[in-house]
Amino acid sequence: MKFAVLVFPGSNCDLDMYHAIQDELGEEAEYVWHDATDLSGYDGILLPGGFSYGDYLRCGAIARFSNVMAEVVKAAEAGKPVLGVCNGFQILTEAGLLPGALLRNKNLKFMCRTVDLKVVNNNTLFTNQYDLDEVIQIPIAHGEGNYYCDEETLQQLKDNNQIVFTYASENPNGSLENIAGIINEKGNVLGMMPHPERAVNELIGGADGLAVFKSIVKQWRESYVNQA
Repeated sequence: MKFAVLVFPGSNCDLDMYHAIQDELGEEAEYVWHDATDLSGYDGILLPGGFSYGDYLRCGAIARFSNVMAEVVKAAEAGKPVLGVCNGFQILTEAGLLPGALLRNKNLKFMCRTVDLKVVNNNTLFTNQYDLDEVIQIPIAHGEGNYYCDEETLQQLKDNNQIVFTYASENPNGSLENIAGIINEKGNVLGMMPHPERAVNELIGGADGLAVFKSIVKQWRESYVNQA
């Protein structure tokens, strides 16, 4: 499986994402600059964390207009897996690929530590290698991770089982309903604030995040075999 790791001016987790795919997962990854106009050669799209365009205006607000985002929309509409982590999640909401918005952390401080996440939906292409309600440990590193949406959208997320991850033992940023990660209605776009790519090897503190990427590959291969 071949992944595109998108790189915007200010991205700083692209190296972690590349390492997770290439070295830990054993799949193919390539860096793709934000001005790219074709993602058709990739099976999965990854939007890493960082501070795209310096987080001016709002986090992800400028990156949303990069050339490559038109191709991300096409990939999402075609059913390809799209994963946005941290700033990538913010970009996906700005682009309208996921509902809601990421606000300033409730304590108005940047936070960088490992938190407990609960897998509240393991029937997705991103979480099929986890158990339902499994608690995993994944690092966070953000200043604007406070997920918010209106009541109607929240009810839709619940009704469609689009909430994938919640904060388990604490709510570090004040997110509505402890939400840490959601998918789109189609189920092929995931946005999450915690960094699974930073939890892929026990040598760096844990490997609980690797199953996110293993889940993508498993379902992609099964779909590919069925199509063949």
